[in-house]
Amino acid sequence: MRLVFLGTTGYHPNAVRQTACLMIPEMGLVLDAGTGFFRVADYLATPELVILLSHAHVDHVVGLTYLFDVLKDHPNVQVTIRASREHLQAVREHLFHPLLFPVELPHSFETVTDPFDLPGGGTGHVHAQHDHPGESLAYRLTWPGRSMAYVTDTVANPDETEFFEGVDLLVHECYFADADREWAEQTGHSYTSAVAEAARRAGVGRLYLVHMNPMGPEPDAIGLETARATFPETYLATDLLEIEF
Repeated sequence: MRLVFLGTTGYHPNAVRQTACLMIPEMGLVLDAGTGFFRVADYLATPELVILLSHAHVDHVVGLTYLFDVLKDHPNVQVTIRASREHLQAVREHLFHPLLFPVELPHSFETVTDPFDLPGGGTGHVHAQHDHPGESLAYRLTWPGRSMAYVTDTVANPDETEFFEGVDLLVHECYFADADREWAEQTGHSYTSAVAEAARRAGVGRLYLVHMNPMGPEPDAIGLETARATFPETYLATDLLEIEF
């Protein structure tokens, strides 16, 4: 199964990264709809497109307004946007407010429940994370013989890893380097060592880091070798990177 990283930074795009968006093309499944969402058009090849939102902060949802371009050459695709009830309400009332976005989009909204069905015969689970302002949802996605978890906008806690324990692939936010640990905890984000230790304790197969500080030095804003000292199978995701899991 192929995972494509369409956006790997947080808060705002920079010269080399768009904001949060991942896609599993063969399943028509997208995780978050940041500014990288416009790239979905290049990979869309299924009759349905399911978008799972972690939360409603602008850097994770603004790409929903790009749906017209995404569907330009795919007019019959059915689009479903799933998230918590509160986050869907925020998107409906604010992002899609007529004074901000005055055209009706071709989509339906569904409140995500635990568990839920995935395209391709898989099963999804959600976990609410209360340590980020406004709360966010982590997703664990399982198909026969493979699994992954997407965990973003949270403070990594190595003592609380049950939700993604044993997954083949963990995609986890890492906004700050260790030097900014206090700032990470104050803002509801993660820092390098904590993410790596969480991956080690959870016994995951591979760890890919996303949602890095767009103002940090490129190509390594968070100190990859620091993470690998704890969990060697750690990698920095970059925009348009494609991996198999």
